[in-house]
Amino acid sequence: MQWIAVATPPFAAIEQFDQVMAQLGADEPAGLQARYVGSTGDGLRVVTLWESKEHADRFFADRLGPAFAKVLGPEPAGRPEIVGIAVARSYTRQPVG
Repeated sequence: MQWIAVATPPFAAIEQFDQVMAQLGADEPAGLQARYVGSTGDGLRVVTLWESKEHADRFFADRLGPAFAKVLGPEPAGRPEIVGIAVARSYTRQPVG
């Protein structure tokens, strides 16, 4: 079942997001289907769509955690808050053509 993760990083600057992404390298994580990043009134939000919760959990534990530690340090304040959503229904607009 697809899984959506909505993360609130412990920083508000897109430049810090870019630093974390640079630590991850060029290889896209297994199971990642889409990523959206934007600003809200109280910081950044990162919304990702995964093939499954297991793919998301593996990425957060094995790759994102170490990348955050390199950029922000190992403190708990250096971790994003993540809300997970199991996808029950979906809609994808298809191009007309």
